[in-house]
Amino acid sequence: MRTYSLFALTMLMLSIHAGAEDKPHAGKTIWMVKAEQLEWRDLDEDDGASWDITSWVGNDLNKLSLASEGERDDDGTESAETRLAWQRAVAPYWDLQLGWRRDWQPDDPNRHWAMAAMTGTAPYFIETSVQLFFGGDTRTQLRMEFEKELLLTQRLELVPSIELTAFGQADAAQQVDHGLAKVEAGLRLHYSLVRQVAPYIGVHHERLTGGTADIAEADGHKTTETVLVAGLRLWY
Repeated sequence: MRTYSLFALTMLMLSIHAGAEDKPHAGKTIWMVKAEQLEWRDLDEDDGASWDITSWVGNDLNKLSLASEGERDDDGTESAETRLAWQRAVAPYWDLQLGWRRDWQPDDPNRHWAMAAMTGTAPYFIETSVQLFFGGDTRTQLRMEFEKELLLTQRLELVPSIELTAFGQADAAQQVDHGLAKVEAGLRLHYSLVRQVAPYIGVHHERLTGGTADIAEADGHKTTETVLVAGLRLWY
């Protein structure tokens, strides 16, 4: 887990150095609510849904951010989380987040985590989020998300994405092993009705890896799943 900590610290120091001579100025109070995903999923045995919603209020330098994401099927909520964070601009197009996360899982412990994250736009306009979580009993989790918007026409947009999740140690209650545990990839085609509203269709793939996949197989669970999706992306 020391590698995760050094990685997060290196990203922070590089971003602060890059923005030292060109920091944004605090201005009037602004706010936004954005639903990156409000999504129906065609699961093998039933229908499912997922959501990824972020809101914030503040100014160019400092914001208070509240986010929620999770997944449901016909039996109820599979997993969900809430994140509350202070967000600080440390370089052009890059923000540092420090805050708290709460897991809401019906069968697993509802855990609390401290959070440190870097979010922003990497070269080639790749939207990037690197989140490091610290829980009780020295639990750690690293989550990295990458997304790129490919403009096909003025209204049509293809969005590939990938998300990697790794754990610093095994956690029997969550049925995960240490190391890289899960890979998610998606390809969604958006059509902007107006600037703030874009329905989409696409495909989403999830794969468990390493020891986490072995645990799932031993319990009779699937380790891979590919589903069709349809949903809305909107912001206000």
